Amino acid sequence: MATQNNHSDVCIVGNGAVGKAAALGLSQAGLRVCLLGAPVTVAPISDASSWDVRVFALNHVAHDLLTSLKVWDAMDLARVAPVSAMQVIDARESSAAQLDFDAYGAHIDELAWIVEDRNLNQALDTALKFAQNLTQVQGRAVRFEVADTQATVTLESGDTLSASLMIGADGAQSWLRGQCDIGLDYRSYGQRGVVTNFACEKPHQGVAHQWFVENLGIIALLPLPGNQVSLVWSAPDALAADLLREPLTSLAQRLSVYCADALGALTPLQPESIKAFPLQLLRPHAMIAPRVALIGDAAHVVHPLAGHGMNLGFGDVTSLLSQITARESHRDCGDARVLSRYSRARREEVALMQMTTDGLARLFGSDLAPLRLARSLGMNLLNRLPVLKRKLISQAMGK
Repeated sequence: MATQNNHSDVCIVGNGAVGKAAALGLSQAGLRVCLLGAPVTVAPISDASSWDVRVFALNHVAHDLLTSLKVWDAMDLARVAPVSAMQVIDARESSAAQLDFDAYGAHIDELAWIVEDRNLNQALDTALKFAQNLTQVQGRAVRFEVADTQATVTLESGDTLSASLMIGADGAQSWLRGQCDIGLDYRSYGQRGVVTNFACEKPHQGVAHQWFVENLGIIALLPLPGNQVSLVWSAPDALAADLLREPLTSLAQRLSVYCADALGALTPLQPESIKAFPLQLLRPHAMIAPRVALIGDAAHVVHPLAGHGMNLGFGDVTSLLSQITARESHRDCGDARVLSRYSRARREEVALMQMTTDGLARLFGSDLAPLRLARSLGMNLLNRLPVLKRKLISQAMGK
């Protein structure tokens, strides 16, 4: 069978949510786009009692991007839960530190929105079907070459995909990043993110709860529609293995120590489901290379304690779209100056989020007495400074 060459303005390697959003945005901007990915099967949402255990806390930048792409309203909004407040508690012995954030105090309607992975991807897939100037290709890339005016990916089939700009949206283990010889700083947190869902006895009132627990990691219960919550437990590896083995009713009992007053008894949602994923810090030394831009987890991976991994990815898409659409007429979308502007535009936010999440993970993972005292005093002091809290909320919103 004869091989084929697909030439476009932009080729996106990776068809996760961030890659799909980039494909939509660039095609809507009038560029010819090729989206390369392995086949992905998204399980349908069968009924109101079936909830995806993988959820995202999307901020205002993500909301604005998805709205502009006409994806937000294409989701099943009855399955999206707005977050009106967040309560952070240092649940360690001898600490009574607490930090409260609320939308009212920040003069906004919502702090964030909790969205299921399936709900988001199904809306993106629907939008892609109607996108103009967009070609979707399935296959495995095996070779990458860069010339002065274009980059080319060769697939296992022998077909080639060439474009003025290649975008790496292929995750933490990015193949495209590896082809560019971009250095990488990596550290495992020795934790796994354990995720599952529960019904709660008391209404959650749209409040997200987070507990820092001695020797047990970080526990978060995020609001879902109705009296339901989503658990994200950043647990040490050994504990995570135990949590995955035990019945969800036993896990609910573990959680009751922290959430009984606020949420009452927890009951596993049916059908029961629990998953876990390794937690790591990943810092590529660059977000760009000749004719290449990295977005999403290919560009950065942070600890999930702030729930901003997906938001950083959508922030990348927003920034890259802005730089490409604002470029001078004599520059193509993969021009070195355009990519340099994108890198500079993202450097501060990405570095700040990496530093913040890594710093908090280290701070609350330490048992040193001076740090425990500083942690408690700092949280209680911050809780009494509304102006500073509003600044933190603004940062979390991506503003």
